[in-house]
Amino acid sequence: MEKLIKIKRALISVSNKAGILELAQELKERSVEIVSTGGSASMLRDAGFNVKEVSELTGFPEMMDGRLKTLHPSVHGGLLAVRDEKSHLEAMEAHKIKEIDLLIVNLYPFAETVKSGADYNHCIENIDIGGPAMIRAAAKNFKYVTTVVDSQDYGDLIDELNVNNGCTSYTFRQKLSQNAFSLTANYDAMVSTWMLEQAGHIQPRRLSFSAALSQNLRYGENPHQSASFYVDENINSGIGAAYQVQGKELSYNNINDADAALELVNEFTESDRAAAVIIKHANPCGVGVANNLVEAYKAALQCDTTSAFGGIVAVNQIIDEESAREITKVFTEVVIAPGITEGGRKVFSSKSNLRLLTAERSTNLACQSKVIRHVSGGYLVQDKDRKPLSQNSLRVVTQRNPTDSEFQDMLFAWKVAKHVKSNAIVYAKDLCTVGIGAGQMSRVDSCMIAAKKAEDMAKAQGLDELPTQGSALASDAFFPFADGLEAAIEAGASSIIQPGGSIKDNEVIDAANEAGLAMIFTGMRHFKH
Repeated sequence: MEKLIKIKRALISVSNKAGILELAQELKERSVEIVSTGGSASMLRDAGFNVKEVSELTGFPEMMDGRLKTLHPSVHGGLLAVRDEKSHLEAMEAHKIKEIDLLIVNLYPFAETVKSGADYNHCIENIDIGGPAMIRAAAKNFKYVTTVVDSQDYGDLIDELNVNNGCTSYTFRQKLSQNAFSLTANYDAMVSTWMLEQAGHIQPRRLSFSAALSQNLRYGENPHQSASFYVDENINSGIGAAYQVQGKELSYNNINDADAALELVNEFTESDRAAAVIIKHANPCGVGVANNLVEAYKAALQCDTTSAFGGIVAVNQIIDEESAREITKVFTEVVIAPGITEGGRKVFSSKSNLRLLTAERSTNLACQSKVIRHVSGGYLVQDKDRKPLSQNSLRVVTQRNPTDSEFQDMLFAWKVAKHVKSNAIVYAKDLCTVGIGAGQMSRVDSCMIAAKKAEDMAKAQGLDELPTQGSALASDAFFPFADGLEAAIEAGASSIIQPGGSIKDNEVIDAANEAGLAMIFTGMRHFKH
């Protein structure tokens, strides 16, 4: 039979005071002595509870602006004592240390302080010290002490006390202990990550990650894989901070694809005019920029109407009624925008299963500067691919310079290619994609697949000319041979933007000159695996 521990004394010290009065009332009805600190003690006392200040236990007042209040043997001895160990009991008696059976603590709001844009010193002051120390002490001693660190566990605690006549079971305390250590580990990781950014330390000796459970998912990429979604509490933007306005619960694949859509559409600011992105299986299948969202979405859709079915749509401007009507003409899994008008919401509401999200444009870039990928036995960590394309690094390597319109299409295609899985080829014309080749083992294959997509587009729309005729082509990495360029020439491309750097560059340049193409080297590649 599990050992039950009677709750006779509780220490309460919480920053988030939601639900604490209701819990204190339950403890009062069971004649539990309540010890508390600072603001928690004041709130409980104002509500009519009999509260003993921690300073009465320790014999020391709170000092150093509240930095020092619970770090004392009278507190930690009461939490850490092994209650069937004679020497521990003798020490408690000798030093007048009383047992603490229940610890209810949550921590200074460090993540909220960082997200609020507070200055450095204010963030430092919101690093909790005494709270984590008490939590770790109580959680280590879960054989005797119950540790509650989340308000959502208050109800479970009350149920446990009801079932066990004011006691808690070993299994219950053990479960809460794990949750407590998880909290302190996550908290320390948040602080560590923030300090890493502040110190500008590029490759620390140890790297910690922090994330909080957002939701358990029905399954992962496939039904036999369990999955959950965890979010970075330090960040205000991105898919982790998106708000779901309507629709079915997001799936693992929805979230992954929506993230890809949001990352790409964030390449286009409102000053770039309206932009629309359609994503399928984490790859763009259409991107368009125009004077309004309706035209931008139509341009994106025309690139690959087949793949757009069941895709993810992201836009860079507020969706109004007209653009909502256009988007809902095609079955779409998820739509993401910075905002939606009431008229737009009404249109989307007729598609009850469509998942509609709002998400702010990424602003807290410092906290999102790393990409972390799990591999067997470790993690790969790299900077996020955010280096802007410098005009000074662009080099025209052909006899012909690009026209202004070609140059704009080249830059547009380059932005898109950055978000296409390698090997990536993007054809673009008039600021919209007309053919995309993604994730092929051969760059020539990507060129041909992108051209085939353009051919399919021409047939679907009854065009007399391939949309790649006179287009700009972007390649995420250099052409190792001229054969890839020859495939682009055959498709009708008139301008090329690529990193350069192949030992066969001269051969590629010669092929471009012979065909009368304009070609720019960027000196920077965009592999995305």
